[in-house]
Amino acid sequence: MSEFFNGLFRLRRGAWELVASFLIAAGVVMLMQPFALWLFSYSFVVTLVGTVMFIVVSHFPE
Repeated sequence: MSEFFNGLFRLRRGAWELVASFLIAAGVVMLMQPFALWLFSYSFVVTLVGTVMFIVVSHFPE
């Protein structure tokens, strides 16, 4: 676990790609759930942020 936080603080690709992937997955889940309209409303923004974050993070060093 400390290796994960160390990767976040040192701007390493692996940890940040995991965060970006989680945001993309969370946005898709928010899009497909039928219970809360506010989750559905923010799903596109969350997915977009995760996608742009993944593109930027893919240029970070290993």
